[in-house]
Amino acid sequence: MAKDGFRILDSDMHIMEPHDLWLRYIDAEFKDQAPRGRASENIRDLGVDWPGDAPIGRVTSGTPHRGHNYERNQLLYVDHAARGWAPAVQLEAMDVEGIDVAVLFPTRGLNILTRPTLEPRFAAAIARAYNDWLYDFCQEDTGRLLGAGMISVYNVEDAIAEARRCATELGFKSVFVRSNIVNGKAWHDPYYEPLWDVLEELGLPLGFHEASGSSAPQVGEQFEPNFGLRRIYSQPFEQMLGLGSFLGGGILARHPDLRVAFLEANCSWVPWLLWRTDEGFEREGDIFMPDLKELPSEYFKNQVVVSVEPDELPVRHTISELGSSQLVFSTDYPHGDSKYPVAVESFLEMPISDDDKRKILWDNCAKFYSVAGVPQPSGSA
Repeated sequence: MAKDGFRILDSDMHIMEPHDLWLRYIDAEFKDQAPRGRASENIRDLGVDWPGDAPIGRVTSGTPHRGHNYERNQLLYVDHAARGWAPAVQLEAMDVEGIDVAVLFPTRGLNILTRPTLEPRFAAAIARAYNDWLYDFCQEDTGRLLGAGMISVYNVEDAIAEARRCATELGFKSVFVRSNIVNGKAWHDPYYEPLWDVLEELGLPLGFHEASGSSAPQVGEQFEPNFGLRRIYSQPFEQMLGLGSFLGGGILARHPDLRVAFLEANCSWVPWLLWRTDEGFEREGDIFMPDLKELPSEYFKNQVVVSVEPDELPVRHTISELGSSQLVFSTDYPHGDSKYPVAVESFLEMPISDDDKRKILWDNCAKFYSVAGVPQPSGSA
């Protein structure tokens, strides 16, 4: 389907889960506790109700205002919502943009495992239910719709078991977590080492995906109730903190075959953070970064990708500093800041070279997710 001669692989496209996903898919013993998606006049309402549970004050879900962007999305996605955000709708949206293949991430599911008080077995059941639903969703076209599986880190053994299932039974191309900490353990804590071992063994990439709200402590919450400021800071700052654990915390140094993506948080901050982390290593690395044998930025170049927004003009400075080999493309459909239906078109207008565009739109992402080639359209000979 190449658009203007470019193959397109969306590193981070979103689905809209049905309200009753967990009611239908969760293990029977947890059905009475299953979270329920909330419906309202907002066709993209991301709210979730937890039966018998008091609400947590800090979570911010959906769009808690009625500004210009809200009105735009109400009109833009009215047909998609009326048709239940079904797999056929997803594929049509990809066709509109010219996307050949998309890796799918959740919407409600981005916040569903951020509650610090979740019982580990229940959290694991929530992840399994989402993954079972996503597997069924992807069956509409398994060549074009690729799953990113949810894992629960409330018990690391549960995360390991589900990562294995995602790779070996469900055929997903990655697993994902949020950068912000939900269990009191930073990502470079020894607690996670068995998980990194298994992801290396499976050759399964890990995606870190942030959002503007969380039930766990999050950088942007200091701006409440100003959601506009919260959205500006929450995603990139949380991703910076997560990347810091993987670089300075030695995770990548200890796990040279681990591949990690940092998604939906822009990429233009990366050159500064790498410079700052390298400076920290040169000053105090012998004491605080003992596992590193080279500059943190070298581990980044070998093992990490970061997504670029379709209209992120400062990407040209990132490319000037680092090249384009660590950048992947994301439309963020159908979220509030997506440029759908002209996300790809907007990116193609960016003042960067065609060679960089090809690498960002397909080559880097295909390598990261181990996508061999462009699939044939559904129903073709």
